Amino acid sequence: MLIGYARVSTPSQNLDRQIGALRSVGCDTIFREKASGKAVKNRPQLERAIDAIGTGDILIVAEWDRATRSMMDGINIMQRIAERGAAIKVLDKPHLDLTTPIGRGFLAFLSALAEDERGRIVQRAADGRLVARERGVRFGPKPKLSEHQRKKALDRLAAGESCREIARDMGVSASTISRLQRPVGEGEPV
Repeated sequence: MLIGYARVSTPSQNLDRQIGALRSVGCDTIFREKASGKAVKNRPQLERAIDAIGTGDILIVAEWDRATRSMMDGINIMQRIAERGAAIKVLDKPHLDLTTPIGRGFLAFLSALAEDERGRIVQRAADGRLVARERGVRFGPKPKLSEHQRKKALDRLAAGESCREIARDMGVSASTISRLQRPVGEGEPV
């Protein structure tokens, strides 16, 4: 089955040219959208079109920039379609015809670029966290108790008071107080 997708950015724009191109290649169903393409999340008809395709189907897009606004978004769309056992064909970009070996090779190339970029993003984030830790930045949730409160709670525990009673007075859970008794390095921070 051939499923078409057409989008324009504003209600005043016209879909006729794209719909004509999609009909000329024999699309069985055409999903139409009048929505800004800035936000990749605001394309419900594109989502419906992808949901409608099955194994062996082809999603046909009249103009690639109408379906996506970034390389990563485009790669994600192509991968989602390929995972459904379907293909995509873009009328204004013949190299984005995943029904051909060259088109599938192009997707593989773009996927490799995306994987490489993702690896670099992960590495930069890890490097940034390491630098931040070296500067003394503490990650994770903010401690529920100040250093003074922790010392006071430990003193009260040593005096025999229950975790529940101390927790009630300090406005925290009993487990927060009970974790104070663990040696440093065990369990979560309090």
